[in-house]
Amino acid sequence: MCALPIRILIADDHLLLRQGIRNFLSLEPDFMVVGEASDGEEAIVQAQNLSPDIILLDINMPKMNGLEVALKLKELCPEVRVLALTIHDDESYMMKMIQSGAAGYLLKDIDPSVMAQAIRQVHGGESFVEPSMTKKLFKGITNREEAQLAGSHAGAGEPDRLSAREIEVMQLIGRGMSNAEIARELFLSEKTVKNHLTNIFRKIQVTDRTQAVLFAIKHKIVNLD
Repeated sequence: MCALPIRILIADDHLLLRQGIRNFLSLEPDFMVVGEASDGEEAIVQAQNLSPDIILLDINMPKMNGLEVALKLKELCPEVRVLALTIHDDESYMMKMIQSGAAGYLLKDIDPSVMAQAIRQVHGGESFVEPSMTKKLFKGITNREEAQLAGSHAGAGEPDRLSAREIEVMQLIGRGMSNAEIARELFLSEKTVKNHLTNIFRKIQVTDRTQAVLFAIKHKIVNLD
């Protein structure tokens, strides 16, 4: 039985960009573009009506910006995974989008193959930030932001509860690696990597990879210098 295609909604106020993305995604056999939105309010309506798996969401849009849309979708359509698509490579925008519930962050000048990888990865329950952007994001976290994140985003567990293998997995997450890449690096199956992640999240009391990396940086498990 064939797997169902990944249903994608494109939300951007530039028609030409939406058409270009649609044309590229239509070439991928496992993707289906189910709709487009030209402003934030339309993006929310379309998400509710079309039930996409993924929404490619621009940050700068009329009526409601991407941050507001992501927060609203978190409330109204929590099953929809948000992948931010933007011109902004500033770490403050990345942090705000992540805090708003985005599972990934892409720049508009990326190679289309990276966009396809990100969509599949986010649809599979992972987060996606390009490795260079991951480093910039976490280097840009100020002491004030670290203190703010310590309670709700950086986890409340203790690092000494992690096994040596789990620490290795955490370090590779910090380098922006996907489950498949971690599996190849450590000569494990993807299922084993997922099991390690489940255990890590439980032990350090977080719910996603970004929070896990913040925990790892706070406790000196990951060094992005």
